[in-house]
Amino acid sequence: MDGHQNGLDGVDSQDDRLQQIVMMKCRGVRGAITVSSNNEDEILTATRELLSALVQANGIEADDIASIYFTTTSDLNCTYPAYAARQLGWYDMALLCGHEMDVPGGLAKCVRVLIHWNTIKAAKDINHVYLREARSLRPDRSNIPPIRPRQMSQIEAAVKFLAMSLG
Repeated sequence: MDGHQNGLDGVDSQDDRLQQIVMMKCRGVRGAITVSSNNEDEILTATRELLSALVQANGIEADDIASIYFTTTSDLNCTYPAYAARQLGWYDMALLCGHEMDVPGGLAKCVRVLIHWNTIKAAKDINHVYLREARSLRPDRSNIPPIRPRQMSQIEAAVKFLAMSLG
């Protein structure tokens, strides 16, 4: 491991280098991009664009990627987005493709990636990249639904009512 992108390039001694390596963790790097049609060239071009943006935004080196999980919405099925990583010369990491959950009203024609990256960066320092219409997926986390109180069953409601009535 040469350490160039993980902040190891200025390390003075072998002990310092070993300490940095011990501090390394596998972090998730997320990204998404949309395409206009279910077309192989468009999907692969967009996926390469997304991967390149994630690499640039985080200083990722391919040798430090453990694996990448790609998903597409169910309306994209003419190619595997993982081919885009292979086209970039990424031959030595595990790649897996799947379909995203088909949630009603969800963003259509979207390719998502989750890169498992070995790095010394803290999770808060990871830059997740959302391009084109996929920017709407994370405006940044303001669209997370609130936690709703658990609904009571009819029996629990009856017991609670009786306890209040008798108490």
